[in-house]
Amino acid sequence: MPIHVFYPSTLFSGFQSEFPMMNEVFFPATPHYISKDFDGRRRVVIEQVSPELDGGKYAVKGVEGDRVAVEADIFTDGADSIRAELLFRPLGESLWQRTPMEPIGNDRWTGAFIVGAPGGYVYTIKAWIDHFKTWKSGLKKKIEAAQDVALDLKIGGALVEKGAARAEGGDAVLLAAFAVTLSGDDGEKALDAAFAVELEQLMDRNPDGSMASMYDKELPVSAEPKRAAFSSWYEFFPRSWALEPGKHGTFRECQRLLPLIAGMGFDVIYLPPIHPIGRSKRKGKNNALVAAPLDPGSCWAIGSSDGGHKAVHPELGTIDDFRVFVAEAQSEGLAVALDIAFQCSPDHPYVREHSQWFKWRPDGTVQFAENPPKRYEDILPIDFETSDWQNLWIELRSIFLFWIEQGVSIFRVDNPHTKAFPFWEWALASIRSEHPDTIFLAEAFTRPRLMERLAKAGYTQSYSYFTWRNTKHEIEEYLGELASAPLKYYMRPNFWPNTPDILHEELQTGGRPKFLIRLFLAATLSSNYGMYGPAYELCEHLPVGEGREEYLDSEKYEIKQWDIDRPGNIRAEITRINQIRKANPALQRTDNITFVRVEASAGVEHQKMICYVKRSPDDRNVILSVVNLDASSTHGGWLRFPLELFGLSHDHHFMVEDLLSGKSFNWNGEWNFVELNPHDMPAHVFRVELFL
Repeated sequence: MPIHVFYPSTLFSGFQSEFPMMNEVFFPATPHYISKDFDGRRRVVIEQVSPELDGGKYAVKGVEGDRVAVEADIFTDGADSIRAELLFRPLGESLWQRTPMEPIGNDRWTGAFIVGAPGGYVYTIKAWIDHFKTWKSGLKKKIEAAQDVALDLKIGGALVEKGAARAEGGDAVLLAAFAVTLSGDDGEKALDAAFAVELEQLMDRNPDGSMASMYDKELPVSAEPKRAAFSSWYEFFPRSWALEPGKHGTFRECQRLLPLIAGMGFDVIYLPPIHPIGRSKRKGKNNALVAAPLDPGSCWAIGSSDGGHKAVHPELGTIDDFRVFVAEAQSEGLAVALDIAFQCSPDHPYVREHSQWFKWRPDGTVQFAENPPKRYEDILPIDFETSDWQNLWIELRSIFLFWIEQGVSIFRVDNPHTKAFPFWEWALASIRSEHPDTIFLAEAFTRPRLMERLAKAGYTQSYSYFTWRNTKHEIEEYLGELASAPLKYYMRPNFWPNTPDILHEELQTGGRPKFLIRLFLAATLSSNYGMYGPAYELCEHLPVGEGREEYLDSEKYEIKQWDIDRPGNIRAEITRINQIRKANPALQRTDNITFVRVEASAGVEHQKMICYVKRSPDDRNVILSVVNLDASSTHGGWLRFPLELFGLSHDHHFMVEDLLSGKSFNWNGEWNFVELNPHDMPAHVFRVELFL
């Protein structure tokens, strides 16, 4: 009686999926329990596919029209020739599109495909033994060794005859003729036929893939709108833009800002929450625990008798006013990004209508948000462990869908790392299945693993640690992480030098030059960047207290009056860098960065000057950024431009144009001197013309 021997499931493709036992095919002559789909003649191995996130659980990110490059180890036993194809298709379609893969050395192969409109795609790899190429390679070696190849030519004829049987139409006729010639007695004609370019092309078009190996996964790709990869964000509070000082601004009054923001070169305007604000436990100026009668409260304390997350604050206007505002923004080339904060004021209708969605304390009150010693008594966090979690999920998802109906397709989500990851995976995927053009920015200043998981879960962009990366070493190390695998495949950083919550110490003490330094870094290091607008362009720098990163008289808790034309503003510099970003494809990616050495003296690297090169995929656009990190002193040094990246000699002559000043310089060779006075301009953004 034969003995059943069980082998690891990885041995045979489909082993686990073919259970139960009735679906297995057993061969008594061999001690193997083999899946019915297994065929031992499939000899090609496909492994170490890249990019592949967590075994294909999460999607690689791309944008519409993007080129997705794929690599894999592909090999077989012995020395047979291999052919490999990259297969890809949009989700929902059954027909694979194909593109050849090419070897790049050491059994590593590469290929690429272009994704189309926003949506989901999958790809996999197919590879097989190419017996014709194996035969042709062996034939060539025998001829070079002066061996008799008469029999080999007939073997080739048999291979081509099989190719003719696979082919159709004219290909079949031509291959049949080649087969006759190879199998004939005229050795000279047979040799000519064997190495004919036409024969190789015919056999390539009609391959024998019957014993092809398929990679055992279909790997997902998420193609997103172009703004997902390249965008410039401007944040402002609509309530601070009334025409009459001291009044609450409206959507209609804010429309006058749209041409100004568009003229500065931004393409996304981000609005903090626009919903009704609760009265209970309302915060006063500078986060005071008790509000004065006229204090407007924090925008993030959402919900009152006027409504919740699907309503607008009555003093801002109506839903119709908001729709008009969105349409006007679009006419200026601006997309409106809306803040979604899943938290409630004690007055939110959810607290009364769905009490089961909140945590209750022994004294009968709802557990408010807190992060000791901080107490956020105006905010009640939602309980994602509620027994009514399914209905909670459906309702929260419906908030996004409501605002999508109002014309919004971009969402900045407040503190998503404090909500359940399974919820985000479900919600974002289901929303994108209906609205593939949506963009989600995760405002998650938290631990790295949490930020990464949110990106994998479907967030388009992520806030980053840029605000707290200030030294040369910190910046280079951080960008090195973001621009390397695996992060570059799924995490798109969005660099913000400030937010309404964050006024970094460097901005408190560095004056106007430091604001320019951080602007140029954010805008040239990352393809996505943003700023809390009026405060940044006006160089607002006063903290609420020593050692604090919060603004004095924060707009989060009061209505401001901004004089955007105040002397000392940096609007012109913001406008110029945004123009440069739009005109230069090299600055529209983040992972294409190469840091460049600059020396203060021979052999001593300069710690106050940071330099980096970015290049477009075709190398037609090359940008070299040089930034003086010291806001108080002039620094200069010898910069080594990496000519070897472009296959050029170390003494190559080329030109650079500073796009900030408009001045051009001729550089001879790789080492050139640069100097920056931060009180004049703390940065160069050079366009490099390598071929004069």
